Amino acid sequence: MKINLNHIKKVYFIGIGGIGMSALAFHFLKMNKQVFGFDKTPNAMSEQLEKKGAKIEYDENLNIAKKTRKNNTLVIYTPAIKENHPIYKYFKSNRYSIFKRAQILGQLSKDKTCIAVAGTHGKTTITSMLSYILKDNNLPVTGFLGGIAENYNSNYIHNGDDIFVIEADEFDRSFLNLQPDYALISNIDADHLDIYNTKEELEQCFHKFVEQLKDKTQLYHQDKLNFGGKTIGINNSADFHPENINLKDGTYYFDWVGPDQKIKNISLTMPGYHNLFNAISALCLAIAYKPEMGERFAQSLTNFKGVKRRFNYIVKRADLNIIDDYAHHPSEINAVYEAAKQMHPEQKVMGIFQPHLFSRTRDFADNFARQLSRFDEVKLLDIYPAREDPIEGINAKFLLEKVNVSHKQLIQKTDILHTVRTSSCKVIVLMGAGDIGVEAQHIKNYYKDEK
Repeated sequence: MKINLNHIKKVYFIGIGGIGMSALAFHFLKMNKQVFGFDKTPNAMSEQLEKKGAKIEYDENLNIAKKTRKNNTLVIYTPAIKENHPIYKYFKSNRYSIFKRAQILGQLSKDKTCIAVAGTHGKTTITSMLSYILKDNNLPVTGFLGGIAENYNSNYIHNGDDIFVIEADEFDRSFLNLQPDYALISNIDADHLDIYNTKEELEQCFHKFVEQLKDKTQLYHQDKLNFGGKTIGINNSADFHPENINLKDGTYYFDWVGPDQKIKNISLTMPGYHNLFNAISALCLAIAYKPEMGERFAQSLTNFKGVKRRFNYIVKRADLNIIDDYAHHPSEINAVYEAAKQMHPEQKVMGIFQPHLFSRTRDFADNFARQLSRFDEVKLLDIYPAREDPIEGINAKFLLEKVNVSHKQLIQKTDILHTVRTSSCKVIVLMGAGDIGVEAQHIKNYYKDEK
């Protein structure tokens, strides 16, 4: 695939408000292209894009779409858009140039130094950390993030175009469009079984991703994986690992150790061993790119504020701590619980979980139940369907029946604030990849106004 972007004046995004699509839209605005798009409803991303000049329609009347011309317009769509969507059908029938977001990212990054971060969990945090520490040291980086970096309140980081840091998503095999110079695989868990029938098939796709790497010596991965690259882990047996770990007042202090370098007294204000792993990984990639700047990269990490909905304290006070997290897979729920108990070892913890996708709930029901059963109390919301149609017999009640906790209950989104206000638990964790984050914001505003 080759697109001459010099001939392109307009770019139309079908699904422009999505976290990945909006980052790419910001980039085309930075390239001085006219940006247009469609989404079902306005959100924070689409509103930011409109403020920067994008024209967005929120119905399917094609009012904006019909004002474009196929000879100078590029159309980009997300895999969530089906081919029978009216706007997609309009562009297809009129023979516009139509590509998936991942294809365009592959094209844009082809002639750059591309650093790709892949893996079932941790991609967004590692990509955000890496983009932040490169920009903080004034390196010419563009970061396409799958979340909102707190330091910039954005999913798009730009300080130049020489280095592209990309969250390499395995969904829809998107990451196979990349040909990275450096690649990291944080972990592999069975997921997206609506795309991959088995974990083995998913692993095979990661092997294909590794084959895309330009230089196989620049492959880095979790020490539990077998890809023949340099290994990263919490244990000393990994090529890159932390030493002298100390957690004090919610901050990790540690040394970063690699085969040829050791950096002492690094601090990280993000709890959980999973975030310690993420930090080791981000430093690993940054130092692989510029070894002589290792100490400066480590200093920058100290000021990284995290990613929205990744173990964010929305309320933090002596009598109550409320944490918001994107966790939507059993392994992620486990990591969040471990971090909460690490921070609050003496307190009871309530988990409020919104399952994401009927197929994921069905495929991992027993494991979801096992991890949720670690909490002292569990509240479940209805399953967030996203792109899926319902599956008979798969609902929140089906999952709740498997959870082995005395205090468990089905609730509605409108019940969350009341549940939080009346709970005896001092630590409450909201989890899910659907719209539970909106309710988290309402809770944050409530307690802010309460002051």
